Amino acid sequence: MKITEVNNIITFFLEDRISVNNAPEIEKEIFGAIEGKDAEIIIDAEKLEYISSAGLRVLMRLAHRKDDDLKIINVSRDVYDILETTGFTEMFDVHKAFRKVSVEGCEEIGSGGYGTVYRLDEETIIKVYTRSSLDVIESERLMSQRAFVNKLPTAIPYDIVQVGDKYGVIYEMLDAKTVAQHIDADPENLEKYVRPYAAALRDFHKIELSDELFKDKKLIFYNTADIVAPYLTDEENAEIKEFLDSIPERRTFIHGDYNAKNVMLDDGRIMLIDIGDAGVGHPVFDLAGVWLYCFYTKKAQLPPEEIRRLMGFDTGLSEQVWDAFSKEYFQTEDPERLAEINRKLMPLALFTVAYHGIRRTAVPDEDAMQKRVEYLIRRSLLPAIRSGERIDF
Repeated sequence: MKITEVNNIITFFLEDRISVNNAPEIEKEIFGAIEGKDAEIIIDAEKLEYISSAGLRVLMRLAHRKDDDLKIINVSRDVYDILETTGFTEMFDVHKAFRKVSVEGCEEIGSGGYGTVYRLDEETIIKVYTRSSLDVIESERLMSQRAFVNKLPTAIPYDIVQVGDKYGVIYEMLDAKTVAQHIDADPENLEKYVRPYAAALRDFHKIELSDELFKDKKLIFYNTADIVAPYLTDEENAEIKEFLDSIPERRTFIHGDYNAKNVMLDDGRIMLIDIGDAGVGHPVFDLAGVWLYCFYTKKAQLPPEEIRRLMGFDTGLSEQVWDAFSKEYFQTEDPERLAEINRKLMPLALFTVAYHGIRRTAVPDEDAMQKRVEYLIRRSLLPAIRSGERIDF
């Protein structure tokens, strides 16, 4: 058995099979290595093929000896089944081994701030995360699973895998293109793709969720308001809070990032491929996001090719996309009603811009924060709140 000790962490690399025949010898070797040491212990089970009850008792005694939770990593599916059946996964910190997958030569079908989605084959895709922790990745996988159980048309999630030095989640998927890809390939007929895209969101907003995994989206904005509160006057803070309070309470499903690159379309059928930002709340949270996707992105101070990559199609089409989207979602062709809707969405859209802008101020820098608050809150958000109209749909 290989044993390493680095930075006060002792790692035991278990191999082959552990049974009544060799368990005593392994126990003696393990306890001899930790004698008189106050080190963290990790069991690496990558090469462990089988463990009997005798081996499990060794692990139990080791955990009791250290008076601490035992961390077991790189556990194969077969061994994990044994640990799960015997209750060890509830008692100890057990991590499955990650399958290794390559995306070399795979078609990229979408990308965003958190990662890139590739097509592995006709029925399978993988989302490779750029910088998210394993906890965040598992949370999104679980959210996709819960959304599927709640009858939302999401890709069926499978396991977390390793892709080089990154991690990803495998999903079953239709052999389809994103709405953005359809628009990009056939701009003359964009309404054909935008209308089912909008109609699907209208249907999603009829679904109410009680699942506590889906958090209230309004809380994000309250938290942002708390962050900027020290930089504003009492009157300004009161205006912002009153605006947020005025948004009606709902437990409606909110996608959270309903851009055309996150939605697949095949023969009129819609499938969601990225719901890591999903939650519950009023439909305005999604609608303001789509409005931003269509209008703000192309005005951002980014190179044209980067803006096109973020949108997935020619930015010159964005107004047509929003026009078709809003007409379908709100079921109206009335220009006055559509203009009114735009005015109602504007304050929350600008609040979203402010939220992302302020969140990027990672290091507490007073001057940087003051500049962002001045530009994003005083010059943009507050005037929009004062001139905007309250949500009534």
